[in-house]
Amino acid sequence: MTHSDIKSRSTYPTILAIESSCDETSAAVIQGGKVRSNIISSQLDHAEYGGVIPELASRLHQQQIVRVVEKALSEAEVSKHDLDAVGFTRGPGLLGALLVGTCFAKSFALGLGKPLVDVNHMQAHVLANFLQEQPPEFPFLCLTVSGGHTQLVLVKDYLDMELMGETIDDAAGEAFDKAAKIMGLPYPGGPEIDKLAKQGDPKFLKFPRPDVGPYDFSFSGLKTSLLYKLKDGVKADSHFLDDHMADICASYQGAIVSVLLDKMKKAAQDAGVKHLAIAGGVSANSELRLRFQQMCNEQHWKAHIPDFQYCTDNAAMIAISAHFQFQAGKFADLDVTPFTRGGL
Repeated sequence: MTHSDIKSRSTYPTILAIESSCDETSAAVIQGGKVRSNIISSQLDHAEYGGVIPELASRLHQQQIVRVVEKALSEAEVSKHDLDAVGFTRGPGLLGALLVGTCFAKSFALGLGKPLVDVNHMQAHVLANFLQEQPPEFPFLCLTVSGGHTQLVLVKDYLDMELMGETIDDAAGEAFDKAAKIMGLPYPGGPEIDKLAKQGDPKFLKFPRPDVGPYDFSFSGLKTSLLYKLKDGVKADSHFLDDHMADICASYQGAIVSVLLDKMKKAAQDAGVKHLAIAGGVSANSELRLRFQQMCNEQHWKAHIPDFQYCTDNAAMIAISAHFQFQAGKFADLDVTPFTRGGL
């Protein structure tokens, strides 16, 4: 291989990426930072249990991963022998689920003699913003909100991120799902609350705003407050929940979004940034997207919101992260193991 070939591959690498941190089995192919395919197989089997069952998730990943990878390569029209590296989610996530993706990626890379790139799932959510045509400019602030994490991240470069604040208990997505379960709504609860909230009055109920520091979050008290308000309402009127479901959802969702954006606004002002982004599964929430854009317009900030397909867990975000790590020469050894907890 000539020097120019090596330089070209460094700038325009072809990377297969695998995501298996929770209940999506996903594979993507990226070439020179451009997505060629992004296959996502969601595990619908968990819905009847009202939440993700870890053992079931890992078994379903085993059943689906070969098919998903083959489809990603086929759709991208890329041979496995043309790959420059194999990226995968190392963590955080469910251990059994991560092991399936990790073991497959290691075996695939070893068999092909290709480099291995291990990706931090939370960093990948942030870098999903670079799958857009007009990505953010450094430094920028990213609010990452998902079922397992809520974080404010100051992004100084592709691989240089500083955690400014995070939740001290429940994540925002968890607060949505637990509230939906309390109200008898189907899993996953976040999209259901979002849909019903469009028809409701956000001022119907008032919820507390816990003071846990300038940039940190707490949602457990909000969830408990909802429980007591529902008990009091049903005690006074047995039809309270049925008659006011949309109003309750609008009030609860509005409270969560207000907490998220109030903290983000302060962090952005203190950090002096002009570009702001959101990421993670909850960034698909329609009210969060709308009010985030409004806040940025009012403050003369540039708002960055990923496409819906890049908000929830997907391999394209793992691929773009692996792309930047490949360019920086950051590779993993074959004895690398998953991690289940941790932020950036």
